[in-house]
Amino acid sequence: MGFAEMRRFRRDPYGFLENLRRTSPVEVFGLPWGGWCVGDTGLALTVLNDRAFNAGMSGFFGSMLPSRPAQIDFGRAARAILRTHTPEYRESLAAAVTEMPSVTRWPSAGVELVYRCTADVLLHPDGSPELRQLLERNARVGALRPALMGQRAWAQLLRTKLSTTLTEQIRDRRSDIGHTAEAEPRDLLDAVIGACPDEVADTTVAQLYVLMFRSIVGPLGYSLAWSVLLGSLHSPGSPWPWPVDWVVREASRHRPVSWMVSRPVPHPIEFGGIAFRTGDLLSVSPYLLHHDEQHWTRPGAFQPDRWTRPSAHGPYVPFSSGPFTCAGAAVAHDLITDAATTLIENTCLRVIGGGDTRPIVTNAAIPRPFTLRHTPTNPAHARQSPRKEVTP
Repeated sequence: MGFAEMRRFRRDPYGFLENLRRTSPVEVFGLPWGGWCVGDTGLALTVLNDRAFNAGMSGFFGSMLPSRPAQIDFGRAARAILRTHTPEYRESLAAAVTEMPSVTRWPSAGVELVYRCTADVLLHPDGSPELRQLLERNARVGALRPALMGQRAWAQLLRTKLSTTLTEQIRDRRSDIGHTAEAEPRDLLDAVIGACPDEVADTTVAQLYVLMFRSIVGPLGYSLAWSVLLGSLHSPGSPWPWPVDWVVREASRHRPVSWMVSRPVPHPIEFGGIAFRTGDLLSVSPYLLHHDEQHWTRPGAFQPDRWTRPSAHGPYVPFSSGPFTCAGAAVAHDLITDAATTLIENTCLRVIGGGDTRPIVTNAAIPRPFTLRHTPTNPAHARQSPRKEVTP
C-alpha cells in the first residue's frame, strides 16, 4: 500500500473499504495491502459457509493445536469456563462500576473494566501474584495501544515476561497430579491446560492462553466501548430509550470490532469468477455485510430499534459465520450486555469529545479515545456511591 493510500485508510478505514467495493467492477476486489475481499453480500455468505473453502484447520490457532477436533474442544473448554463463572462476573460488575470515577477515559476504561471483572476466572485468586500482576499490566498495555505506539519496546518486554512466567506456572500445574485430577477447572488457565493434548509443549500452552486472554479482554472491552459510545451519543444526557440488548447488537452491527475475517485459500477454488490459488488470502468484511443497503434499511444510521423484530435486519455476522463462527459468540454477547446494563443502571451517560465514530483499525476496529461522564439519576444512589471526579 502506498503512502497516500495508507493515509486515506487510517483517516477513514470503513470509508476506504466502502470505496474499494463501490469502484470494483467485480464481486471480489483486491486489497492494497494484499489479498482479496468479497464485496457481494450473497457471495460473502457463501464463502463463510462453503464446506470446501472452510475445510481443515482454523487459522485462529495457527499450528499450535494438532487437529481440528482439538481446536473445537479447546474452544468449547474456554467457552464453558466463562459461562460457568458468569454469576461471579455479574457480581464483580456491580462493585467495579460503583467504584468507577464520575469521568472516565475510553476505550481503555472498558478494557480495564472487563479485565477487573474477569480477573478471577482468567486466573484463580490463589494463583501466582506475579502472574496476576503481569496479566493486569498486559491488559492495560493492550487498552492503550492506539495511543502509545511509541512504547512498543516496553510492551514487548511485558509480553516476554508474561510468557516466561506463564510457562513456569503451566509446568507447575501440569506436574501437580492432585491439581490436574480435579473434576472441574478453577480458571481459564486450568481450562487451557486441560484442553491441550499432552504432547503440546508448555511454551505452546502459554501462547494459547495468551491468545485466549487477548481474545476475551480486548474484544469485549472494545465492544463495550462501542456500545457505550454510540448509545450515549444518540441519547445524550438521558437514560437510553432502548433495551440494552438492542444497543449492544446495533453497536456490533454498526461498528463490528472484528472488521475483517480472513482465511488462506486451502486449495485451488473459484469465487466470483476469480480463480484462487492455494495460499491466497480471501477475506469477508462483517462491516460491509452489515452496511449493505439491499439488506438493511438505512445501514449507515445507528438505530437500535431495528432489533424489535428479528426479521427486520439483514445478515449479521459480528462473530463470523459458518464452520469457524466464534465458539464464545453467545457468551461474549451476554458479558457485554451485562456490563452495559450495569453501567447505565440509575445513571445517565454523556460523551465528551466522542463525535468522531470512525474507528482506529489494527487487528480490531477500536473506538477513538473519548471521555464519558456518569451522572446518577437517583440521588440516594449517588449518596451511597460517591465517585471521585477526574478532570478530563
